[in-house]
Amino acid sequence: VLYFYPKDNTPGCTTQACEFRDDIFAFRKADVVILGVSVDDLASKKAFAKEHSLPFAVLADPTKETTRRYGVLTSMLGLMEFSRRDTFIIDPQGRIARHWEKVDPKGHSAKVLAEIGKLQAPRA
Repeated sequence: VLYFYPKDNTPGCTTQACEFRDDIFAFRKADVVILGVSVDDLASKKAFAKEHSLPFAVLADPTKETTRRYGVLTSMLGLMEFSRRDTFIIDPQGRIARHWEKVDPKGHSAKVLAEIGKLQAPRA
């Protein structure tokens, strides 16, 4: 699971990260790795991860290159660029299996887990 979020330590981003944190055992049981990305710098990432005891990596993209390549770079009034709140499930072959755009952070972790369950279900 690769999820992009706008800014460390903002209410929605904290809610989203903490829900992924709280569901970490279910993700691990499903053999899923979670990675969070925003355009904040490394120092911000370290503080955010430590403050909220995040058991997964939150990655700094200060050049905005990764965010741009995934098509989720956006701006506010053309002044400040940041990541849109999008989530990707990437399959073991490196293909995007599911993409959510502009997600609501509340309850999103549960939706991602449900989708992973569907994707991992044996085919009849």
